[in-house]
Amino acid sequence: MKAKTIAALALCLCAIAQPAMSQGRDGLEFLSSLEDFRQIRSMTFQHMRRLADVLLDERARQIKELSNKNQIAVRQTNIRARMTQALGGFPERTPLNARTVAVMEQPDYRIEKVIFESQPRFYVTANLYLPRNGKRPFPGILFPLGHEEGAKAHSAWQQVLVSLARRGYVALAWDTLGQGERVQLYDEDSGESKLVHSTTEHTVLGIQCLLIGDTLARYTIWDGLRALDYLLSRPEVDSARIGCTGNSGGGTHTSYLSALDDRIKVAAPSCYLTSWRRLLETIGPQDAEQCVPFWLQNGLDHPDFIYAFGPKPFLMLSAMRDFFSITGARETFAEAKRVYNVMGIEDQLQMVETDDGHGYSKPRRLAAYRWFGRWLKGAEDLEPEKEVEVASESDLWCTQTGQVATSLGGETVFSLNQKRVDRLRRRPPEWSSASELDAYRNAIRTEVERVAALSSSTSDRRAPAVSSFGALARSGYRIEKLIYESEPGIKVPALLFVPESSGARKPAVIYVHGRGKAAGAGAEGDVEQLVQSGFVVLSVDLRGMGETRVAGDNGDFSRYFGDYDSAMTGLLAGRPLVGMRALDVRRGIDLLVSRSDVDSQRVFAFGKDKGAVPTLYAAVVDSRIQRLALEGMLVSYHAVTAQRIHRQVFEDVIVAVLKSFDLPDLVAAISPRPVWIVDAANPLGQRMEADAVRAQYASAGKAFRLSGDAGRLQIVERRPGASFSRTYQEWMR
Repeated sequence: MKAKTIAALALCLCAIAQPAMSQGRDGLEFLSSLEDFRQIRSMTFQHMRRLADVLLDERARQIKELSNKNQIAVRQTNIRARMTQALGGFPERTPLNARTVAVMEQPDYRIEKVIFESQPRFYVTANLYLPRNGKRPFPGILFPLGHEEGAKAHSAWQQVLVSLARRGYVALAWDTLGQGERVQLYDEDSGESKLVHSTTEHTVLGIQCLLIGDTLARYTIWDGLRALDYLLSRPEVDSARIGCTGNSGGGTHTSYLSALDDRIKVAAPSCYLTSWRRLLETIGPQDAEQCVPFWLQNGLDHPDFIYAFGPKPFLMLSAMRDFFSITGARETFAEAKRVYNVMGIEDQLQMVETDDGHGYSKPRRLAAYRWFGRWLKGAEDLEPEKEVEVASESDLWCTQTGQVATSLGGETVFSLNQKRVDRLRRRPPEWSSASELDAYRNAIRTEVERVAALSSSTSDRRAPAVSSFGALARSGYRIEKLIYESEPGIKVPALLFVPESSGARKPAVIYVHGRGKAAGAGAEGDVEQLVQSGFVVLSVDLRGMGETRVAGDNGDFSRYFGDYDSAMTGLLAGRPLVGMRALDVRRGIDLLVSRSDVDSQRVFAFGKDKGAVPTLYAAVVDSRIQRLALEGMLVSYHAVTAQRIHRQVFEDVIVAVLKSFDLPDLVAAISPRPVWIVDAANPLGQRMEADAVRAQYASAGKAFRLSGDAGRLQIVERRPGASFSRTYQEWMR
């Protein structure tokens, strides 16, 4: 679960409801004072929601057409195939090398402390709860964990696991990634994760996985499938009677595992299933393990977990006061119930909702015991639940230190992902002729249009609709305040700086600063120096930037990932946020070239900090941008996978982008148009030395040399205190 989800929602709603703010920044911010744009900060996410709604509406139409078992069987096959592909596929099955390191004996059950390898040297710490009484073989229960502190030692989980063992089940729980003994980014000095919250750790690692077309869930699900392999290897377990249940993140993985593995015969996820429409209306997308790329674009929703599992017994356990919408849970159950009715097995799908909050509360636990008893033992289990003696976290450790990192070492998600990145790395392109370089440019442009969902036809080259909101006079130029429409529902606030001098058409620059249109617009700032040099300048707030930026909660997610909800919803819907922002840049170019005072043959683009990558994408597909300058830009996507921790890169992420290109490839594709890369940044936003940047852009340098002018690619550092005009004198000439 995202940290502080509810707090973030409340802060966002408060921000939207605030009264009009002052003009600020010398009157350069203006939208917040307009009645029509009181909710401008929610514009980007609302647009993403509309895209999702269109996809969900189409899915609903398809579900209504399911009228027989054959159609349902086809959907089941498609769900599994799409899930597996979107997850990145699974590793090969390798020896588990499982070993029991200690046993805790209790009067009516025992706990074995187990370590196995879900991948070679990727260690999983687990507790196996076994009955001391009853007849073998016993039914088995797979128990994936939620995100609560203590991981497998959490008191609520022990209550379930001990109760299951007392009732004659063999139950297996294992530490999921980032929790318990399996912290992935462990800090030996602090004795905890470098990122504190497990969900933050999940998402930092998940973003690195996304860049090569994988997901963090690829690792967590595979751990669960191998845990099932281990459970079934035990002679005490009846392989024909396997159930799966868990709460919250454990409910997520109960849904995943049950949908993907036929060996699970009965499922009972708690406090997870709702619907994507209601998720987006309430708490938004959750951490990386709970979001599968292209899920909405592929026409999937929460009921599809149930369809993929059918025709087997499935119990939805829901809480009326959960932050996972109970309305969505009810809608999912109603939809799935109709499909189960078509299959003629309506009694095998049930829902239990209780009047409480998030957690595996006693009423839901009792419902799960009844359900498993009915389907795995032949009779509902109505036995009361007894309190259990809760063991300490250290009592249940499988490692000597309580951390795999310090006791066993081995692989982590980061190290395994690096190996997958290395297998993907392409040799630097070798061009021996201008024609080969031209073919390369065209191929990169085609890939950009595809993966960024940025078709060359997206911008129709006509001027966008513009609304004017007055002007400000400054010495030697005026500032026009305006809004242009990038696409239906997206309004881009902008400041147009026009020199007072009359006469010939003037060169123009679209100025894209990550902090918004006013960031470089102060007296003696970047924009003023451009205007004084004779340029018409359009400074813009790309969607989700400047005045349109969503209010953050100052917690981990906004600190590390920026506008997580919008960016993740875009990936789910197949529309990366960075591609949408590139469209905003292109529509700004449309506006500039339509003006009678602009020389359409001399239109440049300047992207700074978070504005740089979208501007780069726009320049690749829009040849009207004659020159490009990128200051403070992320040096490369590959750098994100090579550094353990990153910040504020998620808004620029495209799924599987490293299978197609990296940022240096885009610069190469722009040759021979001049490109300046100034103060490129590492994944933490820290400025890099120019020589280190040049090393990463060696192939781009070759492209410019082959184009006939190596000097058109400049990789430099901006000296402390150096003015814009001094740094970019040659670029502006």
